[in-house]
Amino acid sequence: MNAIVFYRLANFFYKKNIPLLPLIIKYFTFFVFNSVVPASCSIGKGSRFMYGGIGVVIHKNAVIGENVAIGQGITIGRKLCNGAPKIGNNVYIAAGSRILGNITIGDNCIIGANSVVIHDVPSNSVVGGIPGKVLKTVDKDIYLITGSIL
Repeated sequence: MNAIVFYRLANFFYKKNIPLLPLIIKYFTFFVFNSVVPASCSIGKGSRFMYGGIGVVIHKNAVIGENVAIGQGITIGRKLCNGAPKIGNNVYIAAGSRILGNITIGDNCIIGANSVVIHDVPSNSVVGGIPGKVLKTVDKDIYLITGSIL
């Protein structure tokens, strides 16, 4: 069982303008996974939550691309009066990371464990630290670097 399945179901009902079912599914997801994944956020095809999606919190206006692996205990949200993050395709977000504010994470990036990312990240980057900084760039697909865990 994975929280992404319940998100996809809630998102389907949200897009069909069925108001009550997405809310019920959201509360069920919170109860079972301790996660908040609103039906209004956008999560692309092939994206998934690692470890079932335990402790994942996503802002209602966040945009997450395709083939994104989201670890446990992740927050993708806003800063005070700021917009929500936009995350590209083929991104790996390791456990405990925070991606905050109206920022863009490029394609083919790795966000290190417990990083706090508050600035834009260019494509093909490995980010780590508090605040998150680009540690290196990659010239290969992150699927190859991470051993196909995505």
